[in-house]
Amino acid sequence: MAEVTNELIYEVLKAVQARLGNLEDAIRDERGQLAAIRVDLRAVHAEIGSVKTDISNIYQTQGAMDSRLARIERRLDIIDSPVS
Repeated sequence: MAEVTNELIYEVLKAVQARLGNLEDAIRDERGQLAAIRVDLRAVHAEIGSVKTDISNIYQTQGAMDSRLARIERRLDIIDSPVS
């Protein structure tokens, strides 16, 4: 078995320290990517809220148009029974 010296231990510790530095860099990069994903997710949530509002507005407009059409049909007597 090779003799363990302070120099050998020092070299191993330097390698471990370098690997830990690489891990810290990788973790920092991952945190940055995670932050970017959070920003994107917030944007998607906002966009979904906008789409829901748009759909609600479309339904409201369609309801108003249906009411107006029913009124026009009643006034022109072109329907058999009144629309409720």
